[in-house]
Amino acid sequence: MDVNSASSSVAPGGNLVLASLLEAQPGSVAIVSADDGVPATYSQLATEVDQLAGKLHAVGVTRGDTVVLVIPDGNQFIRVLLAISSLGAAAAPLNPAYTTDEFRFYLDDLAPRLVLSQEGEAAAARRAEIDRLRFLDIDGADFASLRPAAYESAEPDDVALVLHTSGTTSRPKQVPLLHRNLLANARAIGGFYGLSADDVSFCVMPLFHVHGLVASVLAAFSAGGSVVVPSRFVPGRFPRYANDHAVTWVSAGPTLHGMILDKLGDERIPSLRFVRSCSSALSPELFERCETAYGVPMVEAYGMTEGSHQIASNPLPPGERKVGSVGLASPGVEIRVVDADGRDAELGEVAIKGPGLTPGYIGNPDANDAAFFGDGWFRTGDRGRFDVDTFLFLEGRLKELIIRGGENISPFEIEAALAAHPHVMEAVAFGIRDARYGEEVGAAVVLVGESDEAALRTWCGERLAAFKVPKKIFVLDEIPRTPTGKLQRARIGQQLTGSGA
Repeated sequence: MDVNSASSSVAPGGNLVLASLLEAQPGSVAIVSADDGVPATYSQLATEVDQLAGKLHAVGVTRGDTVVLVIPDGNQFIRVLLAISSLGAAAAPLNPAYTTDEFRFYLDDLAPRLVLSQEGEAAAARRAEIDRLRFLDIDGADFASLRPAAYESAEPDDVALVLHTSGTTSRPKQVPLLHRNLLANARAIGGFYGLSADDVSFCVMPLFHVHGLVASVLAAFSAGGSVVVPSRFVPGRFPRYANDHAVTWVSAGPTLHGMILDKLGDERIPSLRFVRSCSSALSPELFERCETAYGVPMVEAYGMTEGSHQIASNPLPPGERKVGSVGLASPGVEIRVVDADGRDAELGEVAIKGPGLTPGYIGNPDANDAAFFGDGWFRTGDRGRFDVDTFLFLEGRLKELIIRGGENISPFEIEAALAAHPHVMEAVAFGIRDARYGEEVGAAVVLVGESDEAALRTWCGERLAAFKVPKKIFVLDEIPRTPTGKLQRARIGQQLTGSGA
């Protein structure tokens, strides 16, 4: 690499690198801070990103490096991530709320060139005490005084982003996403929902997660639209922020939608044209509640980190939407349902292929051998089926299936039966080890009225075959989730029973 080449935020074949997203609408607003209302146009953002990239190169970051971000959500996060990727380096954002032990695992696993934080932040990460690990305060005086160095720009096949899988059933794996992967998915999302320069996205999901970054930010940029970004999402502030900035769409997980609706009351956001749900299953009850409260169409989508986020989605009206389905294949994505041998099946594992698909896990050949098959097909680990209209329906993770005496039981089916109870606000099902049957069905619920385990088991017995009725139902104040709202059924079962399945 020639480090003395001219500084530029546009790579050869620049329409396939992330920085090219900033070229579409130079004078239009790209990002707005929800906290203080300060906007930045696309041209301003491009200049800031280019300057940051030059400074990062001046401190030694170059193509092929990994740079960890321990930065709260906000406009600065977006600037820094784009700057890192502009160098051909990979940004690896971590949740600032991680414990020291969690940081120790991720920092050791990533072996980054640099950890970027803000002054006074990332104390837990610093306590991890990884040998030869360098920290840099992105807003410190030393960094501000640096003179940007000329750098070679990223290319489409450079890794732009490294994220870890959630580690639901195994050790978290590193997922590299190339510039062309992310751009393909961002543009597909923008095209699928008809996003334009007139649209304003409100970023509810955390930016260290592919949902928030790709759907709420990059897809909006791909259409030349604007993104409103809070430094910390507070559900009670959503109506004011959304109305102040004329937000037209918002994408979030079901849990966050529920939190927003709890605060929304009778207030409306006239500028809204649709809302989107992804990251975990949307119950029919919450779907109806969202449509009524928001007063606009709700579309449920399906995504995963390895696919650069969106894989399928229900279309906006006048297209048909099916409650309980994650919709049709996203533009450019191919989806199959296959058996253990990779042959097409009516019910089986969802497999995907497309331009957003990761080239493979980093340093994990066994995981790649297990996940990839045939001509570039990837096993998602999700169990699903198509209906006659090729709408995809998911029935949980394959490894989360409850196998009781040889019978495969979908946790979704148990959760749906419990969620239909008028006093159940939320439910999760999981396997419990059993000496006789191998596994028994367990469940946990959050109640909004009076009920108890016996009444709930009777309710399930009226709606499910006897072998599917939970043997044990735990009543909780809150169901544990990941920071992005995902259920980790196996871990919940382990926490509640001391063993799990």
